[in-house]
Amino acid sequence: MTKKQSSTKRRPRRNGWLAVSPLLVLVGLLVGLSLITGDPYKVSLPVVFIATAAYALFTTRGLSIDERLTQFSRGAGSSGLLLMVWIFVLAGAFAESAKQMGAISATVDLTLLLLPEGMLLAGLFLAACFVSLAIGTSVGTIVALVPVAVGLASRTDMSLPLITASVAGGAFFGDNLSFISDTTVAATRTQGCRLSDKFRVNFRIVLPAAIITFMAYVVMGQGGAPLPEAGSVDWLKVLPYVAVLLTAVMGLNVTVVLMMGCLLTGAVGMAMGCYDLMGWMQSMALGIGGMGELIVISLLAGGLLELIRYNGGITFLLRMLTRRIRGKRGAELSIAALVSITNVCTANNTIAILSVGKLANDIAERYGVDKRKSASLLDTFSCCVQGLLPYGAQMLMAAGLASVSPMEIIPYLYYPMVMGFIALLAIFLRYPRRYS
Repeated sequence: MTKKQSSTKRRPRRNGWLAVSPLLVLVGLLVGLSLITGDPYKVSLPVVFIATAAYALFTTRGLSIDERLTQFSRGAGSSGLLLMVWIFVLAGAFAESAKQMGAISATVDLTLLLLPEGMLLAGLFLAACFVSLAIGTSVGTIVALVPVAVGLASRTDMSLPLITASVAGGAFFGDNLSFISDTTVAATRTQGCRLSDKFRVNFRIVLPAAIITFMAYVVMGQGGAPLPEAGSVDWLKVLPYVAVLLTAVMGLNVTVVLMMGCLLTGAVGMAMGCYDLMGWMQSMALGIGGMGELIVISLLAGGLLELIRYNGGITFLLRMLTRRIRGKRGAELSIAALVSITNVCTANNTIAILSVGKLANDIAERYGVDKRKSASLLDTFSCCVQGLLPYGAQMLMAAGLASVSPMEIIPYLYYPMVMGFIALLAIFLRYPRRYS
């Protein structure tokens, strides 16, 4: 083995707060710049991530500069992250080509025709809940419904970040409950319980959160300006969105769904004379370009989080959180904290569950926590944190499709906030009693 080869296999010896300090720098920059400018929406996320990544590279020990960059690039080029980038590209192409073809306008007219007065926010939230429950993916739900929400915002007096948040929040309802959601499968498999048992526990925790959020949207939707009159619905132009929703509900892979949506949008648009072949291609290129900033943020976040993992940051946090557990409440709080902090470090709720699943299972066995409850805690808290991360895939996707900053959407994400609060109450109040 050459000297260079042996050096690339070295592991840094440090395993303390310095390993997780990039996360503190990231939060500090976001908060500090927001206070300095007086407007958090002016903060450039790509620049913040570049500065944080530079700090993480500088503080990584035991590797040469080239080796640090290689480690960073390994995280930025991971298969899961590149799949997310591919979804961003297809979503941008579909959204813009559908918009220029008139699909969004036609779908907005159909929505205005079907929704009763004052139920716009609540109706979109409820639709996102049902769609995500059926397809088991929050990203797929956001891709399908956010463009419609954006079109409705342009025709009403509703705030664009608020109406986008109603869809993004509802998307996590199914992500947390659906039997085909990857987070549900990961949580139940790591804890060794059945899907149906975990569903019963989760349902008792998240249903109150969904009801509270729905009622809040009903109240917020009252007293505003009346909805505009729906125009005549061009049913053929609605077809791409209907097809995307139906194929997603049927369980098709989200990339296949988006590719089919792009092709169908192009076929309908050219058949109706909305654009020619080159016009369709240019509209897709415009949509892909609009996702550029989000793709850059995703790659930087992936590299940054890989350096934190490599330097032992996640291992350090796990050891800190499990050091002083006392009783069942302490055990459940530790499981919730473990998956939440790991989710912050990985920006992926499924990976977070898989990362701490075995440790959570050991904690549950040692302190007598019902495995159905531990599985529910893993899923619920990971979805709650994922729903509030400005650099999470869901927020980046929603922000890209709505052309707003993720920081503008987060204050209106009532469902993840309420879900997290009720999940904490479930720990302290030993609820549901049967599983506690």
